[in-house]
Amino acid sequence: MTTVLSVRDASLMIEGRPVLQRVSLQVAEGEVVALLGANGSGKSTLVRAAIGLVPVDEGEVELFGTPLARFRSWQRLGYVPQHSRAVAGVPATVQEVVTSGRLSRRPFVGRPRSGDHEAVRGAVARVGLTDRLHSPLRELSGGQQQRALIARALAGDADLLVMDEPTSGVDHENQEALAELIGGLVGDGASVLLVAHELGPMRGLVGRAVTLGDGRVTYDGPVVGVTHEEHEQVHHHGDPPDPHPEVLGGEGVFR
Repeated sequence: MTTVLSVRDASLMIEGRPVLQRVSLQVAEGEVVALLGANGSGKSTLVRAAIGLVPVDEGEVELFGTPLARFRSWQRLGYVPQHSRAVAGVPATVQEVVTSGRLSRRPFVGRPRSGDHEAVRGAVARVGLTDRLHSPLRELSGGQQQRALIARALAGDADLLVMDEPTSGVDHENQEALAELIGGLVGDGASVLLVAHELGPMRGLVGRAVTLGDGRVTYDGPVVGVTHEEHEQVHHHGDPPDPHPEVLGGEGVFR
């Protein structure tokens, strides 16, 4: 199988605290991998390091076989951040947010082209938000906000989707809708790295699970081998400060 994401022996410290310690993670083409762990285990930091939002201190990262430092095909990568982090205080409409997912496909910054409009409309329709196209993102429910962020990733026709806790703060009905949507994307050939505390309706989509504990990989194998306790326990110290928070509506998702 072709490897679309490879992290090898990655280590990272934030404010003097070791957050990742010689972590390795691979995602193959067409694979759905769940990254599990308690609060503070390093899950979100790992995915942000894997897509270049946070530099690693040691180790190697490759996207689609290219070292991260030389990778330029950002349109192949769709990132769905935690919606509570991404939409706080954002006045943009659903259309504006989803359109930002096309920035990595433009040769220069300028007005959206006809192809951009078509891709945005298609992505919004696919997540079922056509009737909310002109609504401010902050007025939507948690499930709707998450679908808008997924539409932003879809608008770029990404081959790899990296989703940071897409069901966090979303009710069960919307979790099932998101699982159905992601299942359709996988059926179309997308690869997915899914960060989660618990899998819920997503469980049937996952082919492999990787569990982090205190910045180290504690399990890598079939999802049936992950016990409830291994990814349900909660650390009291929480996640470290994020030196590179995501901002919607900037110059692309990754830069």
